[in-house]
Amino acid sequence: MADLQAFLTPGVATIAIALLAAFSFGGILYALFEPQLSGRAAREKRMQAVASRNITIDAARLARDGDRRRKSVQDQLKEFEAREKKKQHRATHLSLDQRLDQAGLSWSKRGFIVFSVICALVLALTGLLLSGSLIVTGGLMFVGAFGVPRFYLARRRKKRIAAFLNELPNAVDVIVRGTKAGLPLGECIQIVAAEAREPIKSEFRRIVESQAMGITLAEAIAKLPSRMPVAEANFLAIVVMIQSQSGGSLSEALGNLSKVLRERKAMKGKIVAMSQEAKSSAAIIGSLPFLVVGVLSLTSPSYMMLLFSDPIGNVIVVGSGLWMLTGILIMKKMIAFDF
Repeated sequence: MADLQAFLTPGVATIAIALLAAFSFGGILYALFEPQLSGRAAREKRMQAVASRNITIDAARLARDGDRRRKSVQDQLKEFEAREKKKQHRATHLSLDQRLDQAGLSWSKRGFIVFSVICALVLALTGLLLSGSLIVTGGLMFVGAFGVPRFYLARRRKKRIAAFLNELPNAVDVIVRGTKAGLPLGECIQIVAAEAREPIKSEFRRIVESQAMGITLAEAIAKLPSRMPVAEANFLAIVVMIQSQSGGSLSEALGNLSKVLRERKAMKGKIVAMSQEAKSSAAIIGSLPFLVVGVLSLTSPSYMMLLFSDPIGNVIVVGSGLWMLTGILIMKKMIAFDF
């Protein structure tokens, strides 16, 4: 201990402190300027510049790809809308075969004409037996030939389209679950064609049969709106067509479509509920004259038979019937809502 104290004289201690300070200062300088001296800072700067340039290039490429895909989707939508406008224009002039097909009837034109002739003969015979008036008989024959068959066809067609819209969201949900499970779209459509309710079952079976004949799946589904002229069928055809040409997540797109279909269905239900009061009032107003005529025919038959036995009464009946028909059509137009 005495030797160490003798060694650490004031001069030696000063030198040691100076050396330690010099080493410390040198270490600090080395730590501060080592990246510049070794070139590491320049290398890191170049790497950052290259990375930022790559990021910029990737972002620009992604933006170009997104713009290209967006433009492609827009072009496809415009093309599809133009095609649908042509179909809608043709839909206003549907042939009898198309109406029968949309109504789900397997009749031919000849069968429909035979049905119209039978209705005309039955109503004409009924009018002749009840009234004995040729005017009433002719009017009932005209109604039987042109009114009853077309009314029946339109009602069947409307009910079938309503059943299609009611079941379509469930069919789309089946397809969504199948695609999420890894099944191809064609197999999912086959499942719907085998398990769904009518008329979804028959319509999707047609898609499967068209695909089996060599038609692509997108083209087969694109024919669905011509058989079911509703916006929901157009939505399904658009989604499948865009996905087949542009790619993307089919399950996500169909999931969004299913959500839209269910929201539209709920909105239609609200509209029907809110318009039910007006429809009930129109039904009561339209049925009152017929109820009054029926009651008077039972209570005072001689009073009412003048309308059917006298020529002037026949004119009154025909004129009143035309006015009633005009009023019923106007009320129907007022309470009809386009969905």
